[in-house]
Amino acid sequence: MKLSLTELLKKIPGPVTAKWPMGERFTAGLNHGSMSVELYAPQGNDPQTPHEQDELYFVQAGSAELRIGAERFSCAPGDVFFVVAGVDRSFETFSDDFVTWAAFWGPRGGAK
Repeated sequence: MKLSLTELLKKIPGPVTAKWPMGERFTAGLNHGSMSVELYAPQGNDPQTPHEQDELYFVQAGSAELRIGAERFSCAPGDVFFVVAGVDRSFETFSDDFVTWAAFWGPRGGAK
């Protein structure tokens, strides 16, 4: 299986919904068993809520600040972040060109 950043960026923005009035800022890439990989490119704000699975973010472009619980981290291309399932997190003060892969896996509630 292979993903292309360039090809997936063409799918953003996605459908307009109540949560994403300017169109979804993510698109699905790979799925296999409990694993999924998405491309995420927020604009304006990050309306994400905690996910049910553990996740990794692989920053591809731009800059941001990532809040995980009460901690804050600077984000730059090449950075990787782990977020435990159910933990509140959001990207804040991100650049217009900010893009990250988001990989989810494992059981709901996270790995023990």
